[in-house]
Amino acid sequence: MEISTRAVAQVILMGREMGRAEGELRSFIERLPEEEQVELVAIFWIGRGSYEAEELEEAITMARQEASVPTADYLFGSPHFADHLEAGAEALNLDVAGQEEDLL
Repeated sequence: MEISTRAVAQVILMGREMGRAEGELRSFIERLPEEEQVELVAIFWIGRGSYEAEELEEAITMARQEASVPTADYLFGSPHFADHLEAGAEALNLDVAGQEEDLL
């Protein structure tokens, strides 16, 4: 994957502070390259249970094909998107917890 574990951890942390950091989080996501935004959606889908970790490539392909709204708008449409991202990252063995500690 192109997206760094650190970037995923940053989105999760900021997502937990949505009331205070929505604009900052939106800007962060929008600055990510398109491929990284697609991967972020795929990680979200895996965490939500729409795909299994082994289906990552399929999830990425579908996220690329179905992208019709800005990634931030799509993610913010789910009230638990940070939890889903965290679950997806864990399913993919991404050490977001270690990155979160560094970001705090």
